Amino acid sequence: MNIKSISISNSEKLGLISNFATMLEAGLSILEIVDSLLEDSKGNQKKLLEVLREDLMQGVHISASFEKFPKIFDKVTVNLIKAAEEGGTLDVTLLDLKENIRMETEFRDKIRAALTYPAFILLVFIGVLLMILTVVIPKISTVFLRLNVPLPLPTQILILLSDLILKQTIFLVLGGIILLIVFIFMYINQKHVFLNILFSFPLVGSLARQIDLTRFSRNLYILLNAGIPITTALELTQEIVLKKEVAQAIIRSRDMVLSGNKLSEGLKAAKNIFPSIMIKITEAGEKSGSLDKSMQDVSEYLDYQVSTTLRTLISLLEPIMLIVVGIIVGGMMLAIISPIYGLIGQVGPR
Repeated sequence: MNIKSISISNSEKLGLISNFATMLEAGLSILEIVDSLLEDSKGNQKKLLEVLREDLMQGVHISASFEKFPKIFDKVTVNLIKAAEEGGTLDVTLLDLKENIRMETEFRDKIRAALTYPAFILLVFIGVLLMILTVVIPKISTVFLRLNVPLPLPTQILILLSDLILKQTIFLVLGGIILLIVFIFMYINQKHVFLNILFSFPLVGSLARQIDLTRFSRNLYILLNAGIPITTALELTQEIVLKKEVAQAIIRSRDMVLSGNKLSEGLKAAKNIFPSIMIKITEAGEKSGSLDKSMQDVSEYLDYQVSTTLRTLISLLEPIMLIVVGIIVGGMMLAIISPIYGLIGQVGPR
């Protein structure tokens, strides 16, 4: 198996870094820690530790070994550990890294939890739709065909869809699986194209930018706190954001810093990306010589803003979804009922 494709869950990664930090603080050597963790490890985590042990035996640095696992350790993590190894502060950096991974995991869980209810509504809607098309429509259509009742177009469409699902089930399932595989393949290879389409929606785009800025400021804080030069830190953080314009704004800020300007001036040049409060806090940090602490304050503020935006988005999305589901299901039921009323109207005069 190619070790570059090996990955572990966020909880496993958090546990691994936490154990490293705790045991290192207790005075154990890295090799002793790896041997201890290998006793209870399994799966991909065991493969990671085996490669790490082999590298350590050959005199390879931890950061160089971690770099072999890009799906587990991003460039920010690798460079943090590299700087810590050079500065002799690995124990402190691992504790900071553990806190960063914990906050990132909680951040993702917060977003995932906010999307749970809309996803549930969508699944229920699909279930109701399939039940109507596979159970209700076939029985009703049989009655209509026997009585030779003229059917409105919506009812004919429903009967056609029902027949298609019941008579071509295997082909539809196979087609759905193929489309899913193609979509996953295209998403993996053209991820930015799909994300740009998704981010083109106003509320989603605004939320994505806030999430990017939160991750940017949090990772910039931990990099600066570890003693990594600001230009290198900016170059690393632009790789962890999703929106193209945010990444470009970070790169332009780095270029301005390289030219001798302050970071706040680089942020000012992209006021449409960076909020004014972020620029003001950055300016204050530069004046007081505590830019890293300012980035931590920014990340905490933006984290709160993301939570607020999520609540607003979900509060808007929930009633909209319910209305859309109600209109579609109601329209389907109307398409079923209207021919029945027509039939009653024909029978009544007789």
